[in-house]
Amino acid sequence: MTEPSPTPRRELWLLLTLAGIQFTHILDFMIMMPLGPQFTQLFGITDAAFGLLVSAYTLAAGVSGLLAATYVDRFGRKRLLLVLYGLFALATLACGLAPTYAALMAARIAAGVFGGVLSALSQTIVGDVVPFERRGRAMGIVMTSFSVSTVAGVPLGLLVAAHFSWHATFIGIAAVSALFALVAWRTLPVLDEHLRQPDRPSPLGAIGRVLADTNHRWAFVFSGLLMFAGFSVIPYITIYMQTNVGLAVTQIPLLYLAGGVATLITARLFGRMTDALGKVKTFRLLAVLVLLPLLGITLLGRVPLWQALAVSTAFFVCMSGRMIPGMAILTSAADPRLRGTFMTLNASVQSAAMGAAAYVGGLLISRDAQGLVQHYWLAALVGAAASLTAVAVVGRLDLHTGAATPAR
Repeated sequence: MTEPSPTPRRELWLLLTLAGIQFTHILDFMIMMPLGPQFTQLFGITDAAFGLLVSAYTLAAGVSGLLAATYVDRFGRKRLLLVLYGLFALATLACGLAPTYAALMAARIAAGVFGGVLSALSQTIVGDVVPFERRGRAMGIVMTSFSVSTVAGVPLGLLVAAHFSWHATFIGIAAVSALFALVAWRTLPVLDEHLRQPDRPSPLGAIGRVLADTNHRWAFVFSGLLMFAGFSVIPYITIYMQTNVGLAVTQIPLLYLAGGVATLITARLFGRMTDALGKVKTFRLLAVLVLLPLLGITLLGRVPLWQALAVSTAFFVCMSGRMIPGMAILTSAADPRLRGTFMTLNASVQSAAMGAAAYVGGLLISRDAQGLVQHYWLAALVGAAASLTAVAVVGRLDLHTGAATPAR
């Protein structure tokens, strides 16, 4: 059973509200990576220790998702979203107030516990409300939050960190989160249609039914590969660009600005392409195309700024672009009656994959006597292998279109 389809205007407002919520928790996660050089120097930690700081958020989100699967379908979507979002804002505020590496680690874990479930809830709401034939476009709108966070959020966050401190950046994200929570409270519908299903299973029963479905299990494999393909490389881009490519600290925001502007334009294009060409075909195309910038960004030497921007922008466009058909595939692979539980478990799978990939990437890279990053290309090969495996696995999935039988 799905929510009644809203009017086009209300649907757009719902998608924009979800995009705003996604913007803040994506920014909270993404801002850690360009701040990597500051954290390694400030706390005197290794690249692997910084990778663990990134992984702490995603691994905590994974554990939280497993717990959330026991209750996510027992509450109205709006109420649960607002509670978790408020707790996420408080955890982000704690990040901004953290005085030490240990305190920051604890705050990042708390942010992951609450923030990781927000993505699953947003995707569940899209799956509940938006019909299959428009779901690619809807995902394109919601996922423009990634583009906006890179266009405006990351550069602005780095600017705040440069002029004030990294503490102020997280405090600012917490303040913006409070603003979007108010907007969500005013604009989101109740979203409790799933509570009126007559044959709702118990929480553990729902988890059992999700895991018993072969299609769901293959979807989880696909989902993990989707995340692993990028996050063996993404957390270390800023460190590599400063040490090996030779970009100045003041030039790093340009990477995210250029990449964000490009993805802001291409996200809507890929959303329409997903609905017109087909979700699986579009994903396979982009998952293969991403291999070139994925390897290219890890093999850059001392090049002019424009060349670094060209490669990094292509990387952001392809890496974020494949997520649009990828997430449309995942929401459609879920049994509509179990979509909330499925998407919450899926958030755990994705978070665990992101954390594991970041940790593996940190183990593969090293520094030479001059402080240059070595073997970064090995992390890219791991990501490329994951992407190609996802291309094969996606063919095993059946997609629910809202008809009586699923379709590919």
